[in-house]
Amino acid sequence: MSKELKKDTLGLAQSLVMGVAGSAPSYSISATMATLVAAVGVLAPASLFYSGLLIVGVVLSYMYLNQHNPNSGASYAWVSEIFHVRLGFFAGWTLLVASALFMVAATIPAATATLLLLAPGLVASQMAVTLCAAGWLALVTLVVVRGVGLTARIQMLMTTCELAILFIISVLVLNKLGGQFLHQLNWHDLSLFAFTSESFARGAVISLFFFWGWDVSLNLNEETRSSNSSPGFGAVGAVLVILVFFTVFAAIILLALGDKEIADAGTNVIFVVADKVLPRPWSYIAVLAAMLSTIGTIETSMLQFTRTMFAKSRDGVFHARWSRTHDRWGTPHYATFLIGILGAVFLVGSLASGGLASVMSKSINIIGVQAAYYYGLAALACAWHFRKQALRSVSGFLMMMAWPVVSCLALWWAACVTALSFDLVTAAIAVGSVLLGFVPLVIHARQK
Repeated sequence: MSKELKKDTLGLAQSLVMGVAGSAPSYSISATMATLVAAVGVLAPASLFYSGLLIVGVVLSYMYLNQHNPNSGASYAWVSEIFHVRLGFFAGWTLLVASALFMVAATIPAATATLLLLAPGLVASQMAVTLCAAGWLALVTLVVVRGVGLTARIQMLMTTCELAILFIISVLVLNKLGGQFLHQLNWHDLSLFAFTSESFARGAVISLFFFWGWDVSLNLNEETRSSNSSPGFGAVGAVLVILVFFTVFAAIILLALGDKEIADAGTNVIFVVADKVLPRPWSYIAVLAAMLSTIGTIETSMLQFTRTMFAKSRDGVFHARWSRTHDRWGTPHYATFLIGILGAVFLVGSLASGGLASVMSKSINIIGVQAAYYYGLAALACAWHFRKQALRSVSGFLMMMAWPVVSCLALWWAACVTALSFDLVTAAIAVGSVLLGFVPLVIHARQK
């Protein structure tokens, strides 16, 4: 078994598609919109827009850092090199934890959509949803372990279908509702000054969950042609695409549905919108979009987990087995099976957490806070590393230093404000899972 990933498997187009698939527009809207509207109401589109601008600062950081050092460990590798190996370790560890927890947050909506299509009577059964989620987890694990080339081809098809369905539903809402909208939006609702500091922070952390996942393009840099440029450009393109889709579709949902309808829809909000403008069974295309999107983001989350594990293992931070790649498929197969097993364990644990809605709400907030931490570290690393180069031009100062620093500080502030409002269980999982990283860190230090 080798310790190299399969090189030159992806191109610029695949990098862009993988970035979009990582953020999973249909999944993110379905899983998170009810939570976002509950937090900020009609300011949901504005929250997504301004949070997206913060993410642009982060993605620019990733682009420049990747030009400097294309490494599948991404934030882990860059923060380790520029700041300190321990800071880098926790940047990577936080991504690993968030990816593992995400297996629950992603597979539950996939299972719900599947049952809605095949066995609607079982949608309310937490046991049925959990078993179906485990089935999807196993299937996606097998696809991912077979290689990034196969995964990318599947993603191209699924993402194209998903975005087309969202576009069709948006057009139908604007045409068929004839101005009889449930929320009357105005330009004031897009103003930054419409937020209080607390509502902006809550909205930013939840919105961060929408965007989280685009950085898979950078985790796949060693498997991409022109590894120092294509992954970064692909990620920037992906973030701009999803920024538009998220902002517009959030407005579409508010126009089509009332507050109670959004809350009652839960993780099926796109289907509820489609049901208003399409007769059945055609409205089920919304369920198909959510299912394709969810499967896609499970795949990309697994890719992020396994490539980060691979990079850490290659550097000697983790056991050597996690950097071993399959002779034929060129994938870190041991790490892939590990994330599948962890996901199954967390799924079983979710049965005791008080209902699917509670699981989703906790997962969204926890992952949002954890993503803010490691995104912020990478943004700060970019600003520090390129500080001299950034001062040579106005554009360099803006894109290499100012924007990343503002993004870092805003994300960290929003994460702290939100974390202070967590209940004990949510706080324990969010912080405790990160602190668990001290265990492998100490073990590694003793082995050196």
